[in-house]
Amino acid sequence: MPPRTNDGGPERERPASGPGATAPVEETASGETGSGETGSGLTAGTPAARPEATETAGAAGASEAAGTAKAAGAAPAAAVPEAARPAEERVAAVRRVAAAGRRWRSVRLGACAALLAVGLTAGAIAFGAVRDGADAPVVTAAAVSPGLLAAADLGTGIASLQAHLRDQPKDFGGWATLGLAYVEQARTQGDPSRYPQAERALKRSLALRPDNDQALAGRAALAAARHEFADALADADRALELNPYNERALCSRIDALVELGRYEEAARAARTADERRPGIPVFTRYAYVRELHGDVAGARRVLDRALAASTAPGDIAYVATQLGLLAWNQGDDATALTHYARALAADEDYLPALEGRARALAASGRQAEAIEELENVVARFPLPGPLVASGELYEVRGGEGDAAKARDRYRLVDAWTALARAGGVNVDLDTALAAADHGDRAAALRAARAEWNRRRTVHTADALAWALHVNGEDDEALGHARQATATGYRNAAFLYHRGVIERATGHPDDARAHLTAALELNPGFSALGAREARAALKALEAAE
Repeated sequence: MPPRTNDGGPERERPASGPGATAPVEETASGETGSGETGSGLTAGTPAARPEATETAGAAGASEAAGTAKAAGAAPAAAVPEAARPAEERVAAVRRVAAAGRRWRSVRLGACAALLAVGLTAGAIAFGAVRDGADAPVVTAAAVSPGLLAAADLGTGIASLQAHLRDQPKDFGGWATLGLAYVEQARTQGDPSRYPQAERALKRSLALRPDNDQALAGRAALAAARHEFADALADADRALELNPYNERALCSRIDALVELGRYEEAARAARTADERRPGIPVFTRYAYVRELHGDVAGARRVLDRALAASTAPGDIAYVATQLGLLAWNQGDDATALTHYARALAADEDYLPALEGRARALAASGRQAEAIEELENVVARFPLPGPLVASGELYEVRGGEGDAAKARDRYRLVDAWTALARAGGVNVDLDTALAAADHGDRAAALRAARAEWNRRRTVHTADALAWALHVNGEDDEALGHARQATATGYRNAAFLYHRGVIERATGHPDDARAHLTAALELNPGFSALGAREARAALKALEAAE
């Protein structure tokens, strides 16, 4: 699967436990005990929202983004020169997926609109918010909790917030929440055109109240979503200077440190967040930090406890999906499918669970079911990970028309990349991973080098190693492949890449060991990669 990040999605607001607050002695996510200022980690019923909220109308957002790209200068097909037509075909492919996605879009008003209506009404009563023309910003932040926006139809929640802000334009908290909602909409719908809207809303919030930790935390989430992790860290730190208990800022700080490759600092940040604001958003990040250090058992324990503490359907869906991904990464497809079933029982439209189930189905040999499931996913969620997985399954199946379908999926990756860049997203890692196998190899190497120069993580090391390999630079690739596996992170794709590169550089014993380890760890890590790993092992055996 593509690199897993928690890039600052909205978290449900809870009253902060300030210094001196007492708490019962409980086990924290770290497995330690504490009281007083130490967080009561994994207490049952802790209200928290998953970082990745569900929204079914993803393709519609991609369609709007495609329209934005056209308005920016795309010519009609008849007027496009021959050399420019591939790009036009990519946009057309996005629209085809958008059209399919609209068939999924029914009227889903859900609890979000009702909760927002109640919240806004309560806020007006509680804070006496009136339109009196005064310059002072209106304080109704608590009435428009970001957690409500993750509860049901995100578009409905955003519309309610927009209406509220037309009535009370000086509500700095409302503008901050709207900015976060746009970030979430961009991430969950694969619609990067929302990021500039998020930026404007957060800027408005900060103009109304500069010392506004909610908007600074939102700006950190936006920067993380755009893969500008140094900026995300700076904004999270500023927010925490104002409010050390801001859950969103604590989580964004962990995310930024992880994605900058500063893993020891990320571990310390996770412990701090666990002490200050224990809850599902912190626990899942804590688990991922452990997984990156090779502590799979520890990560599983934290996630199991988080799932036991989850009561809201959204929390259950998110944590169960993380458990499914952890199991799948270790080659335990049966357990992964069990976790994905639990996630989908809580939220039948939760797209990460649908994607994860499709990958687990493919790994367990249920190819037709996996293809059908991924088609459902990309119709609503046209992002690089599921698109590449879908294309590779078509390539492996090799039926009539499958090659054309695979090419269509890879074109969609290129289209999404172009649209993401237009929305201010740094997509060099996505470009490197997809293009190395299915696109412009020279472009893949340029993107991988650029990303490596920005941040040194296991994921960027692996991407650079593989891009160097496909461009024939195996001697340089080997060092990066070794860096990708240096933390102990158990990832079959990394092991496969390292084994192929070792074979190319004349290290047959090391190559055999790592290719075997990749297939033993997760035989279904990639439809094409697993096939190539088995072929490489056979070639090594034949050469003995």
